[in-house]
Amino acid sequence: MIEVRPFSSLGHANHGWLDASHHFSFGGYRDAKRVHWGALRVWNDDTIAPHTGFAPHPHNDMEIITYVRSGAISHKDSLGNAGRTEAGDVQVMSAGTGIVHSEKNEEDVATTLFQIWIIPDREGEKPSWGTRPFPKDDRTGRFVTLASGIEGDGDALPIRANARVLGATLKAGESATHQVGRDRKAYLVATQGRIEVNGVAADPRDGVAIADLDAVTITAIDAAEIVLVDIA
Repeated sequence: MIEVRPFSSLGHANHGWLDASHHFSFGGYRDAKRVHWGALRVWNDDTIAPHTGFAPHPHNDMEIITYVRSGAISHKDSLGNAGRTEAGDVQVMSAGTGIVHSEKNEEDVATTLFQIWIIPDREGEKPSWGTRPFPKDDRTGRFVTLASGIEGDGDALPIRANARVLGATLKAGESATHQVGRDRKAYLVATQGRIEVNGVAADPRDGVAIADLDAVTITAIDAAEIVLVDIA
């Protein structure tokens, strides 16, 4: 099963400093058919104006992955962590028993990012935060695991969920295959470039929900950058 969710069909909220599109029910957007996809609870497509951002606010028991598409995001939290994550790189916050954080665009240009929330397998653990670079050249023509709670994915940022977040960059005409398995689901978005998923066409920033498939092959019609979540 492959369901394309056009970008134009997503929930949308423009707060001035934040222009956000929601793949799943979030904030004032409610759609009973788009509450979650397996353990994937939130996928927000955010544009944050320069020198603005999210003021300090709390979370608990949620795995929050930020994939920066352009610009950069600066993080501070109640654990004393602080860091700046640039385009193509990833940060992970395991909210655990509770954490307060802010996310600011301190740049002179707009920052665009995906904010992905995954429901954890384990609750009541200490909160944590981490970030690391993932050079796009390292994932040319193939998927690289960016964040994972699955044993054996040692180079990925850790999350507390039976899930993987993967990224790939494809040249026009190039393909990459990911083994999903019929007992799992996947959800993917091309940040740029038209793609086909097992022959099904999708435009940039469309959501593609996948279930009951052993594998998916993504073919780039244009040069494309893909983010994929593989979840139980």
